[in-house]
Amino acid sequence: MARVEFSTHLPTLFPQLAGGPLSVEASTVAEVIQRLEALAPGVAFYICDERGRLRKHVNVFVAGEMIVDRRALSDAVSSDTSVFIAQALSGG
Repeated sequence: MARVEFSTHLPTLFPQLAGGPLSVEASTVAEVIQRLEALAPGVAFYICDERGRLRKHVNVFVAGEMIVDRRALSDAVSSDTSVFIAQALSGG
């Protein structure tokens, strides 16, 4: 199972994601986000826009490398992969 971690902001907004790394069964980044949505409804829309594309302020790293496919989220995830989801915070 893939090990998923987050920057501190996401578990603050979605307490279901708190408590350390989560393990999810997935073969792509899109599937990781689907599994997270099942655990914490609303998180997928926070990470992705209405077209399912990764939002500009969000970055996803698989095994320490930033993903390439920000549109379909097809980057591969294996059972022993670490996935890190981070978002930049901005304001005026």
